[in-house]
Amino acid sequence: MPSKTERDVLPNTTDRPRRGGGGRLERITVNLTERSSKALDQAVDVTGDTKTDTINRAVQIYAYLEQMIRDGGSVYVRENADAELERLKIIG
Repeated sequence: MPSKTERDVLPNTTDRPRRGGGGRLERITVNLTERSSKALDQAVDVTGDTKTDTINRAVQIYAYLEQMIRDGGSVYVRENADAELERLKIIG
């Protein structure tokens, strides 16, 4: 039986359907910083998704944002309905 950590990270196809189009799965071991681990837990709490689904979505969004910025586009965010748009800057 997998450890709790493995269960949290690996897809659980018996409890809920996989999102993201299916296809071949690739197992990857990732070492998260404490800050990233807390952010992952927060995202899981907010969305109710599994850690696997959350990481998959995060990687896809990151790739999309990086490509958009690389192609000369910009991304803007608004913290709430009354706030002004602010340009998102991704700093590596």
